[in-house]
Amino acid sequence: MINFFNFKELNAQYLITNDLGRYAFISDAELLQLVNDDISPQSKCGKELEEKGFVFSSSRQSFLQHYEHQMRDSKNYLFGATSLHIVVVTAACNLRCVYCQAGDGENSLGGMMTQETAEKVIETILDSPNQHLTIEFQGGEPLLNYPIIQFIVEMVERKHTGKDISFSVVTNLTLLTNEMISFFAEHRVGLSTSIDGAASIHNANRPYPNGSATFDDVVRAVERLRKAGLDVGAIQTTTRMTLSDPLAVIDTYYNLGFNNIFLRPLSPLGCAGKRWDDIGYTAKEFVSFYRSCLAYIIKKNKKGFNLQENTAAVFLSKILHSYPVNYMELRSPCGAITGQMAYHYTGDVFTCDEGRMLYEMGDTSFRLGKVGRDCYNNLVDSQICSPVCKASVLESIPSCCDCAYLPYCGACPAINFALYRDIIAKEPRHYRCIIYSGILDELFSLIQEGDPSTMEILKAWCV
Repeated sequence: MINFFNFKELNAQYLITNDLGRYAFISDAELLQLVNDDISPQSKCGKELEEKGFVFSSSRQSFLQHYEHQMRDSKNYLFGATSLHIVVVTAACNLRCVYCQAGDGENSLGGMMTQETAEKVIETILDSPNQHLTIEFQGGEPLLNYPIIQFIVEMVERKHTGKDISFSVVTNLTLLTNEMISFFAEHRVGLSTSIDGAASIHNANRPYPNGSATFDDVVRAVERLRKAGLDVGAIQTTTRMTLSDPLAVIDTYYNLGFNNIFLRPLSPLGCAGKRWDDIGYTAKEFVSFYRSCLAYIIKKNKKGFNLQENTAAVFLSKILHSYPVNYMELRSPCGAITGQMAYHYTGDVFTCDEGRMLYEMGDTSFRLGKVGRDCYNNLVDSQICSPVCKASVLESIPSCCDCAYLPYCGACPAINFALYRDIIAKEPRHYRCIIYSGILDELFSLIQEGDPSTMEILKAWCV
């Protein structure tokens, strides 16, 4: 009998996938046989498809019992409570990045979280039943309110909750002091910064308010952290300027000693949306950029360098090993509320970081409540939670339910709402869809080619 599957044509073959996240490449004739339930169980194709759950010769009940635990594992994030807690300690920033809401002049002198609010945030976070919590400090530039970061870390540690709690700071690093470095090292706080590519691109994207360059300051800060034994990650945001020289981005990360890079597209929202004609691009242009970068990264890895592309790593972990990677944007339903919450410096709580950013654009649609007034359970039970979760269940979205990439992808109701005033995208092939599909096309094409050295690299990236 045939199990449910989706398919798409890819490089003169058909890629088929099922709800378990398994995939296979079959010919036109084999697809016809599969549709007609006429695959010989003794054939090479028949054995592969039965092993991967596309067809079964046992009873339906036996088939379901056999794969029940695998289906539960693929959605195991649904059985946990909120794990990622994003704490925005300030909306103020000391840079004027061309795509960031904090750098548009309106929020550059934004408020700071107070100690009183921080105490209420901590209480709410620790109420989450999840035993594994991550508290991520953001801004604005969070180091502008370093005392509150210090206060939250120390207070959480003093409470001895018995939970496994990790801390991280997303910072531009330009305000880093020796005191901060010592504190982060002592309390094992992770750090992530932004490096958009070569110095010329980074400085154009992420200048100081007077227009002066920041690249060298960031690089010096990274070196100081490494000398102190701290590991620092970096993320890259792609603007129109970046598209002209994709290889320079990769070379910059190699030369700076990073072993991973996260190639991120712009979202046409807020400040970036206002400046889209200057800094934006089409989804197809980003996919072309990503394809060039990925090919170059793989080429460099074959020569002995070690650099991983993080978006590919998340997808590959799902594709090659069916791992339920808890990456909030690529879940069904998405990680809003059930996986992450965002806490504004005012104490307002939001479904996710995207919902918080919409609030800073003047839209309160994704506001769950306020710390001190609304407990964790009440926030989760908010009337916003159910529609957001339902709107991000890919299996129920008409433009997603029949897509071959359904097991690996995700939807963002907050971004959909910002673009279409609806939590479900109004365009079947919208901006994010084209980007994710294009990345997956490239990864599956590499898997389809099956070059042994390439596959060794891709498998090593799996988390």
